[in-house]
Amino acid sequence: MSFRNVVLCIMSLVGISASAQINILNAKTPDEIGVKTEAQIAYDNDGPLPYGYIDERDVLWSKTTWEIIDLDERVNFPLYYPIDTNNIGADRRSLYDVLVKNIKNGDIDQVYADSYFTEKRTLKDIEASLVYSDTTDLGVEQYNAEGRVDPEYIRRFTLDAGDIEEWRIRGYWYLDKRQGELRYRLLGICPVANEARSKAYPDDGVDAKVELFWVWFPSAREALTKSMAFNRKNTSQPISYDHLLNSRRFSAVVYKEDNVQGDRGVADYISDNALMQLLESDRIKEQIRNIEIDLWNY
Repeated sequence: MSFRNVVLCIMSLVGISASAQINILNAKTPDEIGVKTEAQIAYDNDGPLPYGYIDERDVLWSKTTWEIIDLDERVNFPLYYPIDTNNIGADRRSLYDVLVKNIKNGDIDQVYADSYFTEKRTLKDIEASLVYSDTTDLGVEQYNAEGRVDPEYIRRFTLDAGDIEEWRIRGYWYLDKRQGELRYRLLGICPVANEARSKAYPDDGVDAKVELFWVWFPSAREALTKSMAFNRKNTSQPISYDHLLNSRRFSAVVYKEDNVQGDRGVADYISDNALMQLLESDRIKEQIRNIEIDLWNY
C-alpha cells in the first residue's frame, strides 16, 4: 500500500469521531444529532494552543503588516459563509457572527476603534455602528401631532454577516533566532462593511466602507477555538477559526507596513493604479520571505 493510501485511511478513521456532525451515525432521532456524549465531552480539548514565550533578545528581525482579506475570493469563503442560518445548525456561523455574539455576551472585551489599539470601544459603541434607526414620514407627523412615535413607524436596519465585504488584519512577522525560522503572530482583526445607513437608503449608491471595530486577536482565541469553520476538503474534519487564522489559510493583500513615513499605506504612494498596488503588495511579501532565505545563505 502506498504512503498516500495509508494517509487517506488514517484520515478516514479519524473522521469517524470528528465533531462536524457529532453522533450523526448513532442518532436514533434528529434531535440527537450534535449532542455529545459524556465520553466525548471528557475527551475534548477545545482550548487554544498557547503561544510560546518569546524573549525579546531572540527576535532578530521584525515587521508589522496590515492586510486585506477580500471575501469575494473563493479561498476566503469559510470566513464569509454561512450568511443564511435558518436551515443549518447552531454550530455553524460566520466569523462575523461569532465575534459579534461573543462581544455581546462579554467573552470578548478587548475591542478597539483602530488597529493601534489605543481607543477602547464598549458594547454600546459597537451597536451604534452596527444598527441604524430611522423614523418614517408618518412617524414624524405623529410626533409633531402627539409628541410620540409608535414602534411601527420606526425602521431599524442591522448589519449582518452578508454585509461584510472584507476583513482587515494586523500581524507581526519576526525572525526567531533561537529556532532559526520566520514566524507570524496575528495581533488584530477587523470587519469592514458599508455603514448600516446604506441599507436604509440603497438608492444613494454611496460606497461608505468603514472599519466597524478592531478586536485584539489573542483575547478572542478562546471564543474562536470553540467555533468551527467549514472544511471544503473534508466536512467531517472542520477547523476552528483560531486554527484557520493562525495558520494563515486565507488569501490576503498587504495594504500597509510599518515604515519611516508614519506607517504610510500603499495607496498613499501608489494611487489610482490597482495593478501596481498589487505588485507592491507582492514585493513586500517577497521581501519578508527573503529574510528567512537570507538567514541560511552563507
